[in-house]
Amino acid sequence: MSLREKKAEKKKEEIIQSALSIIAEIGYHATTMEDIAAKLLMTKGSVYYYFKDKQDLLFKSQKMLLEQSIQNIEEIMSKELPIIAKLQKVMVVHIEFLITERTGFAMGARPDQFFAGEQLQEVIRLRQKYSHCIDKLIAQGIESGYFNEVDTKIVRNIILGAMNYVIEWYSPDGSKDKNELAKSISDYLLRILIN
Repeated sequence: MSLREKKAEKKKEEIIQSALSIIAEIGYHATTMEDIAAKLLMTKGSVYYYFKDKQDLLFKSQKMLLEQSIQNIEEIMSKELPIIAKLQKVMVVHIEFLITERTGFAMGARPDQFFAGEQLQEVIRLRQKYSHCIDKLIAQGIESGYFNEVDTKIVRNIILGAMNYVIEWYSPDGSKDKNELAKSISDYLLRILIN
């Protein structure tokens, strides 16, 4: 990637972050491209240079979050760690990233509300790719004898459901910081798999 391309990617990320913070405040339908541009001290035309419209911006934000999630899990899967430690690290990183990018993930919770056609298919494909990585880790743990024999798909959905629901109730003012909270949740969730 050239320096120019890197700068363009960085600017896109800034615009997405700004857009998500405004959407969190006033809602997707009330947010305009003018609002996003004003927050960044840019012209509306400059925002349109990077994104076709608000829908394109939202889709690219979801794609960016999901691709980063996949990159996170693949990096952990490639490490030489015992399977229990590996799955726990995946859970902790998942929860921390979810909390850090709370608004973006909250909007992606029900992709069919915002996306259709090719955009919806792409979001679903990326989510399935991520789910497949979790399935692989659970299967490896079962095969190696560290995890109980379980229905991989059901357990994966329980684990993902519990982790993803954190954005509904997490408060930065709580007694645990996001790392302590993520570690605590992962300890509980691992009990589903370990005797």
